[in-house]
Amino acid sequence: MSSLKQLAIRGTIWTFIGYGSSQVLRLGSNLILTRLLVPEVFGLMALVNTFIMGLSLFSDVGINPSIIQNPRGEKPEFYNTAWTLQVIRGIGIWITCIIIAYPISVFYDTPELKWLIPALGLNSIISGFQSTSLPLIKKKVKVSISTSFMLGVQLVYLGLIILFVWFYRSIWSLVIASIISQIVSTIVSHKLMPEIKNRFTWNQESLKELFSFGKWIFVSTAISFFAMQCDRLLLGRLFPIEILGIYTIAFTFADIPIQVINRINGSVVFPLVSQLSDLSRQELRKKIIDKRKLILILGITLVVLLTCFGDLLVLNLYDERYKDGAWMLQILALGIWPNLLSITMRSVQLGIGKPMYGAYGYLLKFIYMVIMLPFITNIMGLFGAILVIAFNDIPFYLAVQYGLWKEQLLTVKQDFWATLFLVFLISIILFIRYYLGLNLTLPSNGFFD
Repeated sequence: MSSLKQLAIRGTIWTFIGYGSSQVLRLGSNLILTRLLVPEVFGLMALVNTFIMGLSLFSDVGINPSIIQNPRGEKPEFYNTAWTLQVIRGIGIWITCIIIAYPISVFYDTPELKWLIPALGLNSIISGFQSTSLPLIKKKVKVSISTSFMLGVQLVYLGLIILFVWFYRSIWSLVIASIISQIVSTIVSHKLMPEIKNRFTWNQESLKELFSFGKWIFVSTAISFFAMQCDRLLLGRLFPIEILGIYTIAFTFADIPIQVINRINGSVVFPLVSQLSDLSRQELRKKIIDKRKLILILGITLVVLLTCFGDLLVLNLYDERYKDGAWMLQILALGIWPNLLSITMRSVQLGIGKPMYGAYGYLLKFIYMVIMLPFITNIMGLFGAILVIAFNDIPFYLAVQYGLWKEQLLTVKQDFWATLFLVFLISIILFIRYYLGLNLTLPSNGFFD
């Protein structure tokens, strides 16, 4: 047990190092790109990535989580069968990109989409050939290796983007840089664990286990596409494309706490819970509740900072074109709290082999978005749309808590006190900010624009 604790500590430290470095690189490149490109480019890329991500989620059978969670994950017949499925899936995604590109370009009245979607979709074929070394490294909680790999790939990607955009200020610079970096990523992935030699394999027993675990991953991720991407899909239709670009900038910052916790969950919590899944629910819950306190403290700190001072971040880093992102960021940052509470336990549900509750949550979230976003937008305009999006994780949280109750891992009491502490901190800091004369940034054209 002490060795697992050491793995968790080392993994968490490396996760922080990796994520912190990643965000510094991302912010730096983002500031450069927003000065070289117009907001419409970011809106277009958001739409293209949304549809490609949707196809990925609709075809996701949990290949990597299955390798991490399954006791046979390190057997060649298992991970090679998983790799074969991964290759087939990548080719299928690209073919679908070609099929849907034209109808989407007509729907959004944006001709560029019919070429951008198939071009960027090539990444799905390339990534399909990535080595299964990546999930196997995570299974062993070797976070230092996976972190170094991701940072290296990101450096290549951002370096290429800045180089291409500097000389050719077009959205195609972003597409070409993405494809080249994906090729580099795939090649390097096969060097991480030289003993892993991926080859085409079709083992029936492994297939059965992959689909047994992956069926709920498939349902969950398919529904999650609509639930998590509804904002971009509907905003791109309800508002000018530049609004989507500004929203994307604001969301990128507001999503930082979720990304941090997700990194810890994926690199540390999920692999370790998979190894502890044979414990009684009472023992497992006790260990989780105790360690979860530290994760929640981190989450509270990040949410408070972004909610109370996020507008200053946007106003000082970006030019006048992006000023509406300031008030969007503060609302979105506060709204991620239910999601943050949920994902700290979502990985636990995956670790014990119970991914179905997340699927229920994403379905509820999708229904909420489809009904509330157009309705409130008609009444309150952009401000109302951002409010709806900000608090769209409450249905997801309720579904996850239902699953925790069923599995005797309920965290409502801890969540209540953490939420109370969050509200107290935000109230105090906003009062001090108001007292010092630093008023919050409001929508430039009023609440009901």
